[in-house]
Amino acid sequence: MILLASGFFAMGGYGAFIWSAYGAALAAIGGLVVVSVGQHRKARRALASRGLERRR
Repeated sequence: MILLASGFFAMGGYGAFIWSAYGAALAAIGGLVVVSVGQHRKARRALASRGLERRR
C-alpha cells in the first residue's frame, strides 16, 4: 500500500513538477476567489450608500 502511494506521488519522477503546478493553480484560483469576494462586497457597499441595492 505504501509503495503504491509513494509511486503515485512520485508520478514517474515528475511528481515535484506536477504537484507544484497543482499548488500554483490552487493558489491562483484561491486568490481569484478572495479578490472576487472583496470586489463584490465593495460593489454592494457602494450601491447601498446610494440607496440602489436590491432587497432580497
